Amino acid sequence: MRRVIGIDIHRTFGEVVFWKDGRLRHGGRVDMTRTALEGFGKTLTSTDDVVIEATGNCMAVSRVLSPFVRRVVIANPLQVKAIAQVHVKTDKIDAGTLANLYAAGYLPEIWTPDAATERMRRLVARRYQVVRHRTRIRMRSILS
Repeated sequence: MRRVIGIDIHRTFGEVVFWKDGRLRHGGRVDMTRTALEGFGKTLTSTDDVVIEATGNCMAVSRVLSPFVRRVVIANPLQVKAIAQVHVKTDKIDAGTLANLYAAGYLPEIWTPDAATERMRRLVARRYQVVRHRTRIRMRSILS
């Protein structure tokens, strides 16, 4: 008995749809807070697969849900859009599309880094921000 959970994630909430035996069932919304995601994760089983689109907070959502499920898959949104050209676009339909595509084996996934690579990426991004900020401060003092 296979179950795929599609989540259309946004900044503050995620729309959840369950795929089981070829049927979709709406699962409601889950807040995008660590506590709410962990609570949602506890309702899932270790044989479930979770599918989300690549967005700004998808890696954080993946990290929180990974211990509760078999696999968290991050989909490439541009390729999903090309495959599933729907005329009516809602959060429920998007989440259902993700679940259906994954269940059928047609979901275009993105590469997800391991923990060490992700940590290094965050460090590099933070260093870039600090260097840009330092440059702005220096330029402001030169121009004043």
